[in-house]
Parts: sequence; C-alpha cells; structure tokens
Amino acid sequence: MSHDPRMEGYLQWLTIEKGRSRATVDAYRRDLTALLGWMDQRRIDLGRLREEDLERYFNSLRRSQRAASTVARAVATTRGFTAFLAEEGQLDVDPAVRLRGGRRGRTLPKPLSEREVIKLLDSVPEETALDLRDRALLELLYSTGARVSEAVGLDLSDLDFDEELLLLRGKGSKQRLVPLGVALRRTLLDYLGPGGRSTLPGSKKSTKVFLNSRSGSLSRQGVDLIVHKRALAAGLARSRVSAHVFRHSCATHMLAHGADIRVVQELLGHASIATTQLYTAVSVTTLQREYQNAHPRAHD
Repeated sequence: MSHDPRMEGYLQWLTIEKGRSRATVDAYRRDLTALLGWMDQRRIDLGRLREEDLERYFNSLRRSQRAASTVARAVATTRGFTAFLAEEGQLDVDPAVRLRGGRRGRTLPKPLSEREVIKLLDSVPEETALDLRDRALLELLYSTGARVSEAVGLDLSDLDFDEELLLLRGKGSKQRLVPLGVALRRTLLDYLGPGGRSTLPGSKKSTKVFLNSRSGSLSRQGVDLIVHKRALAAGLARSRVSAHVFRHSCATHMLAHGADIRVVQELLGHASIATTQLYTAVSVTTLQREYQNAHPRAHD
C-alpha cells in the first residue's frame, strides 16, 4: 500500500499546490502508509472507509502508548487526506469530518479578490505563443474552476466552439460539460490561431490543448510554474497564488454573485454538496467584510 496512487496524488498536491516541505510530506507519508497498511490487513477498502473504522484505528494508536501529539498529527493527516479525496470526487462521503483528537487538516479556501484576478489576467501580454498559452490557461482555470489535472488533460476535441461548451475529464473517468464563456472563448481562439499553439514544437503530433516549449504536453508542475511566474509579474504575493486558488476563486465569486450552490457543485464536479458549502462560508465572510467597510450604517 506504500505506493497507493491516491496517497501519491495527495502528497504531490501538498508539495506542488501547498508548498509543504519535504520533511512535512515525509511525515504525512508515514502516517498514511501506516493507516493504509492497517486497512489492508483488515481488507477495508478506502472507498468504503467509515468513521467507525477510523475511530478504531486511532484508538489502537492510543492503546499502543503513542504520544498524544503523534496521534493528533495522524488524525490531522487523515482528515486532510480524506477531505482532498472527497473534493476530488474519489470519495462520495468524507469519513473523517467528525473525527476527534486533532485539528482539521484543511482550512477554508483563501480566494483572490475579483480585482486581483482581473489584474493578474490582464497583466499577461499577448506577444508570444507562450503568452497566449498562459493567458488561455489562467482564464480556463478561473472561468471553469477546472482542476489542474483536468486542464493539462484537455484535448483539442474537447473544445466545442459552436455549442460554447468544453468537456472536462475528472477523477475516476468522470466527465462533465462546462460553459465556454466569452473571455475564455476569445483567449482560446487567440492561442489556437496563427502565432499561437501551432508555432510550439510538437504541436502537430499532440492532441493536447496546452503544450510546453519542449514538444510535450504541459505538466502539473509546469502549470504551477506558470501561475507563480505570472503572479509575480502582476505584483501579487507568490505565496497567495496557486493553480488551485483559481478554482477556489471561481466558486467563491459565483456564489457571491448569487449563483445557486448546486450549479456551482456541478460546475466544479464535486461529488458532495458539502464540499461546495465550504465556499459559501468564504463568500459570507467576504460579504461581512465588505459590509463593514462600505455600508454607512455598519458602525456607530
């Protein structure tokens, strides 16, 4: 179980998207390897993992006289792991939501403001093929709320400009159609037009929409480098911006403008509406802050 692809995907996300140190990721790996090994011995499938199973596991750690801090870290690691799987659509229900003995591994998303997103997108020039690619990529992440894996996996045949739709392939071979908005349509057409994608090496051999400069498909790491580079150029703190932040920002801004939560759930490909409700809390917080700042009757 030490090379479980779901665990490896989570650890990669922690490294790339969250910037966790190697030591931290190694500690998470040890915690999750121990948990998955315990489950394997009892033939407990991750997709059917229950809260009761996790309580049994952590009670066994306590009975083995593990330090309270060690158990608390293992609980936090597990909660972060199962929450990630639930958000990615790999678990229908998060079994660790109510676990005791450790702080919640996740925090509420910290989206960019609408002004910051526009500033970042508008700061990308349209001079070279890579400029056009980066602008289309960032617009896609924000306009559709696509996961990084869905963006890099996008094929040319997934784009339907006539129907103004594009097809995203999520986790577990799940597919969903999302709208192709005006801004995204324009940036994609610019990138796919003369002087764009066709000038990149290997463009005639690849079916992927987003290519790197070395004749291959763009990778998750490549997306993260692009995001950080463009954020720096726009004057935004690198620590605040990641590819996943665009997904958070898309959901939060839509809810703030009155979108139905189930529509946002469908757009982002969440298996559970409970995951989408995280963004509701963020938009309420934003609303409260803006009210305090702007409404003349908000203060005595």
